[in-house]
Amino acid sequence: MRILGRLIPRSIATQITGIVAASVLLGIGLTAALSFLFFDGPGMKDGTYLSAAGIAKITQVVRDAETTEDIDAVLAVIRRADFDVARVPLAELAALPDNPPMPILPSLVAHQLKANWGIQVLAGGRFPPDTAYRLAVQIDDRSALLFEAPTLAGQWRIILGPTVLIIIIMIVFVPFLSIYAVRWIIAPLSALGAAAESFGRSPDDDRLVSRGGPREIGQVAGALNTMRTRIRALIDDRTRMLAAISHDLRTPLTRLRLRAERIEDPELRDGILYEVVRISGMLDETLEYLQPGIREERMSPVDLSSLLQTVCTEFGDVGHSVAYAGPPRLAWVCRPNALTRAVSNVVDNGVQHGSAVRVGLQFGEGGVAEIEVADDGPGIPAPLREKVFDPFFKGDDSRPATAGRGFGLGLSIARDVIRGHGGRIELLDRVPHGLIVRMSLPASGNIS
Repeated sequence: MRILGRLIPRSIATQITGIVAASVLLGIGLTAALSFLFFDGPGMKDGTYLSAAGIAKITQVVRDAETTEDIDAVLAVIRRADFDVARVPLAELAALPDNPPMPILPSLVAHQLKANWGIQVLAGGRFPPDTAYRLAVQIDDRSALLFEAPTLAGQWRIILGPTVLIIIIMIVFVPFLSIYAVRWIIAPLSALGAAAESFGRSPDDDRLVSRGGPREIGQVAGALNTMRTRIRALIDDRTRMLAAISHDLRTPLTRLRLRAERIEDPELRDGILYEVVRISGMLDETLEYLQPGIREERMSPVDLSSLLQTVCTEFGDVGHSVAYAGPPRLAWVCRPNALTRAVSNVVDNGVQHGSAVRVGLQFGEGGVAEIEVADDGPGIPAPLREKVFDPFFKGDDSRPATAGRGFGLGLSIARDVIRGHGGRIELLDRVPHGLIVRMSLPASGNIS
């Protein structure tokens, strides 16, 4: 098996060329073998026509015969070889009605007889008692020989047989070669794509991609493994850096807060404490956005209806008007904590800019789960609907936020969470006014 494996070409171009060459050779070989076994050639023991050379040879032999008995003996030998040759008087040919012009193949045989052997064909047509097309060749002053001539109608076995055979061979070999191509060429490429997609959704997946298959795919797999290792190292470095930032910045902020509280001037003290709180909040939200927990959480089955109702209840407990509308139960596979965080960010964005928020759940086209968060605020202009997903972007001109709340990361986190599930998020207008944030989860998570 190792020797056979070494003989298999390693490049995609060589393998495809080998498949084409093998299919052509196998098709030619099988067609030739089956044609030899099951399809007779012209003039083979089935009463079929004679070629121009055969007609010329038989005519010359008969003309050389000295007596009528010799002619009959020669014709008897020819008939025993299963060739249909008959001798008829010239008077019978003269009494027959005129036949239409010769078809293509009989006229070609007549032309070859005259050009190569000087034999003139007297007539061609369908002579009683059968309907086979025959050529009449004179042998003496009293009689002529009738030879069965080739016609297109009589060629159906020669044309149709190999045609059907080639079609059958294609039907047999194409699936076989397709399976080979899928197994040795496409399968490693599909596995490579699946590994890349898996790593994009879960960077902590440290499984190496197999380098099997053609040489080019193996090279891409090796490069992907190297890239994954480097990205994993970058993520680890970022995590350590975030932990250091969190530790190094919180300590001086805490000292600054304690010192500010000792200031006797109330206006100055409140101003400094306000800025400290803002810096601390910005730090917390930035670290939350940058932490890898969104993608590292494992997928697990949850009840989406219960998850959304819990979010609505939490906002209602602190005095916001947030209501749920949807089915009482919908089982789905997702990252529960990350999805809760995304929906909470969107709902929090809605209660900041509107007086009432409705959280809806329904099935969309293709079986996707659609979560809609609708508010009655001023909405977002169409030109800004892509920019609001950028980190730290705040469309304050269109949706004035409560002073001191939010740093423009809520929708960015929500988009990352939804995309991490393989879904999409979009902003729509609400009639008569307001905004609808639609979050669609792929149908693959449906387990209900």
